[in-house]
Amino acid sequence: MTSAIPTTRRALLTTAAAASLLPKDSVARTRSGRERLSLNDNWRFRLGDPEGLDGALDYDIRPEIKKSEDGKEADARPVDATQVSATRPVLKPWILPTANPFISDPDKRHTRPEGHPGAQVSWVKSTFDDSGWEAVTLPHDWAIKGPFLETGPYGGMGRLKTWGAAWYRRRLEVPASDKGRCLFLDIEGAMSYATVWCNERLVGGWPYGYNSFRLDLTPHLNYGGANHIVIRLDNPPESARWYPGAGLYRNVWLVKTDRVHVAHWGTQITTPHVSQNEATVDIVTRIDNDGAEAADITLVTRLYALDAKGKPSGRAVSETARQSVPLAAKSSRVIKASATVSQPRLWGPPPAQVPNRYVAVTSLMQGTREIDRYETPFGIRSLRFDADKGLFINDRFVPLQGVNNHHDLGALGAAFNVRAAERQLEMLMEMGCNALRMSHNPPAPELLELCDRMGILVMDEVFDCWEKRKTPLDFHLIFPDWHEADLRAMLRRDRNHPSIVIWSVGNEVGEQYSGEAGAQIARRLVKILREEDTTRPVTNAMNWAQADMPLPAEMDVISLNYQGAGIRSLPSKFPAFRAKFPNKIILHSESSAALSSRGEYQFPVPGTNSGPVRPGVGGDPKTHQVSAYELFAADFGSSADRNWAAQDQNPYVAGEFVWTGWDYLGEPTPYYEARSSYFGIIDLAGFKKDRFWLYQSRWRPDLPVAHLLPHWNWGNGTQNGREGEVTPVHLFTNGDEAELFINGKSQGRIKKRPFEYRLRWDYVTYEPGEIRAVVYKDGKPWAEARRQTTGAAHALALEADRSVIEADGKDLSFVTLRIVDDKGETVPFAKDKVTFTLEGPGEIVATDNGDPTDFTAFPSPARKAFNGLALAIVRAKPGQKGRLILRAQASGLTGAQLTLATH
Repeated sequence: MTSAIPTTRRALLTTAAAASLLPKDSVARTRSGRERLSLNDNWRFRLGDPEGLDGALDYDIRPEIKKSEDGKEADARPVDATQVSATRPVLKPWILPTANPFISDPDKRHTRPEGHPGAQVSWVKSTFDDSGWEAVTLPHDWAIKGPFLETGPYGGMGRLKTWGAAWYRRRLEVPASDKGRCLFLDIEGAMSYATVWCNERLVGGWPYGYNSFRLDLTPHLNYGGANHIVIRLDNPPESARWYPGAGLYRNVWLVKTDRVHVAHWGTQITTPHVSQNEATVDIVTRIDNDGAEAADITLVTRLYALDAKGKPSGRAVSETARQSVPLAAKSSRVIKASATVSQPRLWGPPPAQVPNRYVAVTSLMQGTREIDRYETPFGIRSLRFDADKGLFINDRFVPLQGVNNHHDLGALGAAFNVRAAERQLEMLMEMGCNALRMSHNPPAPELLELCDRMGILVMDEVFDCWEKRKTPLDFHLIFPDWHEADLRAMLRRDRNHPSIVIWSVGNEVGEQYSGEAGAQIARRLVKILREEDTTRPVTNAMNWAQADMPLPAEMDVISLNYQGAGIRSLPSKFPAFRAKFPNKIILHSESSAALSSRGEYQFPVPGTNSGPVRPGVGGDPKTHQVSAYELFAADFGSSADRNWAAQDQNPYVAGEFVWTGWDYLGEPTPYYEARSSYFGIIDLAGFKKDRFWLYQSRWRPDLPVAHLLPHWNWGNGTQNGREGEVTPVHLFTNGDEAELFINGKSQGRIKKRPFEYRLRWDYVTYEPGEIRAVVYKDGKPWAEARRQTTGAAHALALEADRSVIEADGKDLSFVTLRIVDDKGETVPFAKDKVTFTLEGPGEIVATDNGDPTDFTAFPSPARKAFNGLALAIVRAKPGQKGRLILRAQASGLTGAQLTLATH
């Protein structure tokens, strides 16, 4: 199978006007050319509705929630939808037409009623004085600042209130010279049920909070004067199983084009033939003529190589033949073209391959004037899926070493930030991760651009549910009306990203349980997908469907959640699916679901390699912490050790996506009293759990890895004194043999046995001092690891991930605080309260510590350390150069300070 080459309509640009990647090839851009301007600044924000609205601006009637379902098990069976009929006017008929460009059957497109509901609402009116509203900059997640809820339980959604109406208003000046052009509002994500007015006219909206969408402002604008954009969001309660975020949490753009222009997400690039010597690049371009007159245009697309920073290098490497195209007024045409690239630089995942990229620059000419220039970054690569061996990229085998991640960025919430996402990916790659499953919704487009640039493979996923519901007010309410538009919108936006190798149309959907009826929905979704893209396989993550059921047969890839190795699925289901589908690739779309709290070691330690969390065995119901020995999992999951044994015993399995790479807000299994999950290999603040080195030892076999646990501070003077007691020591290593020493005395040299992935000395007696492991591989020294008993907490220490940041109001420095003894060693049980202050033109955006039970609001500058560590996130104020001095103080400890530079 060959790949469709990734297309993005923008590089990672955060400037006010998105600059073109390339020079203009000697063709001058006129005022009618394409512009893409950020609308992230100068918004006014208000929570709630004006008095007396009484549901007049509701999208639809929602089912009544008679009893909260929050806190039910994460893999609970979905149920049938509650049927509700509208008994009063709603906005749905005015919003549905926004979906029309994505509905293939003209007879099923929606007719908009007359009028502009909401025009008489004071907050919609252009004359309304919003100066008393909060000034905000997008992306904006209004819910993340808290405070955390004390009652609820609302644990599933992170104990943060994300529901209710929220309003955004912005003034927009449009010059008179824009008259005769097309102006579009592009919203990359709005949570959720967005309704948009322009100058008191209802333009449209989009219910699904994770998809990007476009609205045409052209007929509603005042040219040469002021305009007002008003957006109302109405996020429901109990709409998700995790923290959904709130607000306009992704970028918003104003796009200006000529009346004749490349359509929204209007290019599709594929590479049907790829070799080291030559690649064929096929380009399909959709052109819209929104004008009242016919037009004759000439189209040509040039291909340029991009360097590692996404900048063009040199002249065009190829171009298509020029084509003359007549367009009738108010019409669209699809134009096909091809180009050949000699000695192509292929896109592939590190470390064995390089994520080389190109950009296709499509020019529309009217006579000698360029009327549109549309840029599509892409990559040249081939995909092949082998049922016996797995995934091949450019004919080179690539094991899927992936993780699942939800979309929140910890203390920053759902508001997308490029640097925060990049930091997450950098740490995952350090661990050896090469793949990311988008759980369970379309991501921010900039996240896909990061994956393209860094060479991370992606399973792009659109829905968490279909017609059956998981929570009372989730996507099932709008699936019947919107599934086609939402699926096509995601595919058209994302289809040109080289990082995407698999499409997923669902996750653990309730239709697994409904036999042929569920399979019919799957067939409908697969048909839509293949109409948009035939170059990648389609899948649907299944946690219950069995091999002999109709739903799996509709998928190109068999994706199993916990069925390969899970406590509820003994024995492994891999062999049954292999026997039923010998020609299909099989992978673990969710594996493990292991649980732990960083640095929280609990005793006794069982001799098994995997088990559920129970009081006194892996979990403490009083502290709501889970043992960090990395042996415990959710009831439906397993430890990494047991999961790897199942994969290694079934070598045709193409790999895994671990649940999860990072902890995330909400879904705090097994303790719904907490704020955030325990699943992550990395905690919510970005601190590595011990499991990080367990995965690194498997995923980076050529890197000497040796990591000892637990810490070695168990003296009788501590809260958990254990002198003279059995304190098991485990070693995570990719060596095959090791000897453990305590204060120089050998505790024995042991070897890994088949299907073992850690070395463990289960009968060690604790004594203060040093533990040291000497690791061997193939009989030769390979690595060493040490742990020492520290002194008492003495001082604070600060370390930034980057000491120089951009003064653009977006770039971030993540500063780690450590509580150390008099020798500078981190005190592993320290929980002192720390206060951060910042001097200079910047701000402390948020703090955290990775403790899932900490309900201190994220903006607070004061926070307790959790097992020796805390985090401060710092950004500079836009346009203000100067030094930032971060200081940290704690009672009884020597303080610390750190200087950051901005430019």
